[in-house]
Amino acid sequence: MKIVARCHPALKDLIPAPMPAEKALPDWLRTMPGEVEAESMGGERLRTLKQCPPLLDALGLGVLIPLPCDIRVEGGSFHWDWAFPAITDAPLTRAPLGAHLPEQAIGAPLPLGPGQLAIKFTNYWTLEAPEGWQLLVTHPMNRAELPFLTLSGLVGGDRFGLGYVHFPALWTDPDFEGVLPRGTPVAQVIPVPRDRPGLEIATMTEAEIARSRAIQEELQAEPGVYRKKFRR
Repeated sequence: MKIVARCHPALKDLIPAPMPAEKALPDWLRTMPGEVEAESMGGERLRTLKQCPPLLDALGLGVLIPLPCDIRVEGGSFHWDWAFPAITDAPLTRAPLGAHLPEQAIGAPLPLGPGQLAIKFTNYWTLEAPEGWQLLVTHPMNRAELPFLTLSGLVGGDRFGLGYVHFPALWTDPDFEGVLPRGTPVAQVIPVPRDRPGLEIATMTEAEIARSRAIQEELQAEPGVYRKKFRR
């Protein structure tokens, strides 16, 4: 299973490349403590999110698409200045940001105020997946510190591998002023099978109840059981 990311040759040395998400974990994860004292529990030592394998695995899933250039935000407006080349053989815009009108989201439960635009990150990479695979494009997992929220979408990576998929997003921090730096992850791309899984509803057998209880008791007895015995 491999995602192939391609860019126009004129942009090869200009834009940062997509990267495996596991190689670009957020700085806050690196700097946060692994354990803390919980004052509300009399100073008891508790493990933090840093020791939660499911959260870590979600952060490292698939690939991240980076912002192609610095975006300067001043007074609610967006500015950029980069040496985008003249490209005559492909319909590529030099604008790293576009916009969606609020009317396009009428009826959707999105936090768009009157006259507020939804932005759209321009993606300069085509993304191809093997036959039978689609690409789930979503906000970078567990990255609430970003001043935007990328909306989720599913793209047929096995059929649309040479098409450009751009990323609609909501700007969620109206007080943000400064620079959103080049390389900031704007979308996480996760391959999923085209064939949808079925669903079976069942009740536990006595043996399954006993096994489930044993697992829960083992998890409570010592730290790291899930990571050591169940994680791949």
